[in-house]
Amino acid sequence: MARVRDIASAELPPDQAAIYERFAAEYGPFRNQLAVLAHVPPAMRHLMAMLMELREAATLPKRYVEIAIVVVSKLNECHYCVAHHKPFLAIEGLPPDAIDRLLDDDNPELDDADRIVVAYARAAWETPARIRDSLFERLRQHFSEAQIVELTLRITLCGFFNRFNDALRIEQEDDAEARLSL
Repeated sequence: MARVRDIASAELPPDQAAIYERFAAEYGPFRNQLAVLAHVPPAMRHLMAMLMELREAATLPKRYVEIAIVVVSKLNECHYCVAHHKPFLAIEGLPPDAIDRLLDDDNPELDDADRIVVAYARAAWETPARIRDSLFERLRQHFSEAQIVELTLRITLCGFFNRFNDALRIEQEDDAEARLSL
């Protein structure tokens, strides 16, 4: 049980309830997170709308978004986020055992672009002030500047969600658990 009470969408003004329900229906099984984030309506309204807009824009292929999210979530040991994003990554073509080994340098299921996303996610999260220019040059071989900026946004935003979920003890939804058993 979360450390604060859940807020149902019915308790929110209609415009906020619409964002809450749209996100819950279209983005994935994140209702428990929404129910806590609803305590701060501007955060829920802007964060969830931004995530939906980024997904719709598809500037950065979903495979790389999900690799970055799972890498950061594994580094932070955020079981909520790993459980929710592992199925999305499997849909993008990585087998479950490859996802489990995502942080391994010798993961044979990863191509060059996947490996650079793993390396960048790790560096941007663990040592952002010490990222080498050579890593950026490797990124530029696979991604546009807009994609690099979005990748960085997704990495750092994921870290926020990891800490938010863990600090408030947000529990995994039952349907996230079901999706995890791929």
